Amino acid sequence: MRALTVVPGRADSGAVVEMPEPPETDGPVLVRTLAVGFCGTDAEILAGDYGWAPAGEERLILGHESLGEVLEAPDGSGFRRGDLVAGVVRRPDPVPCLACGAGEWDMCRNGRYTERGIKQRHGFAAERFRIEPEFLVPVDRGLGPLGVLMEPASILAKAWEHIERIGLRARWAPRSVLVTGAGPIGLLAALMGVQRGLEVHVLARREGAQAALARDLGAAYHIGRIADLPFHPDVVLECTGVPELVMDAAVQLAPAGICCLAGVSAGAKRIETNAGTLERQMVLGNTVLFGIVNANLRHYRAAAEALAKADRAWLGRLVTRRERLDDWRDAVTRRPDDIKTVIDFTL
Repeated sequence: MRALTVVPGRADSGAVVEMPEPPETDGPVLVRTLAVGFCGTDAEILAGDYGWAPAGEERLILGHESLGEVLEAPDGSGFRRGDLVAGVVRRPDPVPCLACGAGEWDMCRNGRYTERGIKQRHGFAAERFRIEPEFLVPVDRGLGPLGVLMEPASILAKAWEHIERIGLRARWAPRSVLVTGAGPIGLLAALMGVQRGLEVHVLARREGAQAALARDLGAAYHIGRIADLPFHPDVVLECTGVPELVMDAAVQLAPAGICCLAGVSAGAKRIETNAGTLERQMVLGNTVLFGIVNANLRHYRAAAEALAKADRAWLGRLVTRRERLDDWRDAVTRRPDDIKTVIDFTL
């Protein structure tokens, strides 16, 4: 079968190659891939920044944002031929740690987890893949190809769950949320804020399709600095990974506010910041700054519910390009108007 692969740690090694059929040890459910979303994680793996192939293999099949159709499923698995599905990315470590032992593999404590398309397990960017039914999530048939948004939506479902859990530390009735960044993560964060009945604001760098999408949700759209905003948000979802925005967002929080870091910084840039000002603001304001990554099975299910409730036409505008597998280089080359690009295995 054909698959998009890379030699981890080697830049410019991405290639569509013939790979063996997925082994039954990957799971009893056989899935035909319909689409795979592309994100910054894939770009960094292709650039050789990180990534790990399965033991004993040179190449890693990419792809962790999946949408597929079940071809074969055993009786009692909860799935049947023709079901639309998305695969969960992470697997618990074999030790396991305290979190993985409790089924909270997204909060792994010892780093021995594996991840499909990222760390020591082949991903979903192949014509077919096998998977365990307990790591498979049904996709609403009405979503159709938009089910490829399941994995990024699961990250935001986790973010909102943790925000709401932290809010329970005291009497808390949030009204406003600020989302920094208007990419797919930021817009999905805004969607879930609107679904919760909050006053949603999105801050980004420029006008364009993202601005229209935010406003069509009913969110306010801002361009400029966080410090210039005329309000202090109860919740911030920082979805850019830009260090300056992280600091500014934490300082801008309302008293008892919560800031979730959902973007990943490149880590190389140094910035000048007044740590004392930040510390004073957080202590005197009882504010919280925390990060999230990955998602658990319940977060995928919550994401499925959020996507099923969303306006289909609005969701469809998030996917700005669909490319064939052979044109994967076009898919991974970002264009100015891109929001989410997808490799469509049906083309």
